[in-house]
Amino acid sequence: MASLATHGTLAIRGGTPVRTRPFGGWPVFGREEEEALLAALRSGTWGSLDGELVKRFEQEFAAFQGARFGIACVNGTLALSVALKAVGIGPGDEVLVPPYTFIATASAALMIGAIPVFVDVDPETLLIDPSLIDAAVTPRTKAIIPVHHAGAPADMDGVMAAARRHGLRVIEDAAQAHGAAWRGTPVGAIGDVGTFSFQSSKTINAGEGGAMVTNDPELDELLWSYRNVGRRRGGEWYEHVRLGWNLRMTEFQAAVILEQMKRYPAQRAHRAESAGYLDERLARIPGVVPLKVPEGVTSHAWYSYHWRWLGAADGGLPKRELAEALKAEGIPVFAGYVPLNRNQAIRDEIARLGGAEPADCPAAERAEAEEILMFSLPILMGSREDLDDVVAAVAKVAAVRA
Repeated sequence: MASLATHGTLAIRGGTPVRTRPFGGWPVFGREEEEALLAALRSGTWGSLDGELVKRFEQEFAAFQGARFGIACVNGTLALSVALKAVGIGPGDEVLVPPYTFIATASAALMIGAIPVFVDVDPETLLIDPSLIDAAVTPRTKAIIPVHHAGAPADMDGVMAAARRHGLRVIEDAAQAHGAAWRGTPVGAIGDVGTFSFQSSKTINAGEGGAMVTNDPELDELLWSYRNVGRRRGGEWYEHVRLGWNLRMTEFQAAVILEQMKRYPAQRAHRAESAGYLDERLARIPGVVPLKVPEGVTSHAWYSYHWRWLGAADGGLPKRELAEALKAEGIPVFAGYVPLNRNQAIRDEIARLGGAEPADCPAAERAEAEEILMFSLPILMGSREDLDDVVAAVAKVAAVRA
């Protein structure tokens, strides 16, 4: 274990790295997942229409998120598109989204012909800033997609108040926020629909997969139908009452997710403890500011750990150089998202659909260019010795003058 006092020459400049051992892998799995997969295989019923595992997963996951209904699908991106379609969003409609998020939040709208309009984030939380929503609303605005980024719920009080003022639907992008809650209410069950991902990096995962939750029985029927080729529950196989996609989850994925859900409570508690330790230790380092958690967050999923590097303004290394130095010290770190209002593919598609050129989003752009760095799940799932290495490495590179 490296000491906080360990500085010396940076590894990237020929010095000795703080850490030479890799961090643990992700996902964590064992005999339980193996047996569940074999049972699904041996059942001979691999599709969800005739199987029981996806149905069981839908019920258990909806209950886990405090929702009445759950609908499984193939991934979190298409879960967003289906949710938008179900609440009536279509070509030419505008959807308010934060720019500091994975591309799917915006591309899901574009895939059904809707236009994402970017509302900047709070620089201290990286979550959509509700105070900026009113100014972004136009007569074409029909929905808001708050993103519960890194597992931290967005300010749902502010989002829902804005939605009520303007008559907007709310789709919660909770791809990274399984088990998170705002003022005691699990995310996904606050707006009209909540969407989740079970892709391989997620805190609950089966390699790929998605889900939608809602408390509205009419939306439940539409979500089920749109992801099932437009069929209706109880209808005939070739009875298609609307146009829809074939987005059904397999029994194999559900078998894995059901076992992964059992691991979640202990894993989340471990990540929360790790995040608290990092908050306390990293805050002692000049120039390092842990990301603020909004006061309404009563459960944080801790999908990843973000922190702000403000030391460059006082003569420290620029963010990109600091990140490269940390990697050389044996600490995997990521520079975060390119703001979607600056993504050329998104901008080109908005222009093709006749939307306005995306506005500047100073907080998101500054986060990406100058400030935000991120540690992923393997670090949060690490031991106290692992976390001490992380802190020592950050202290070492933060002390270097540019």
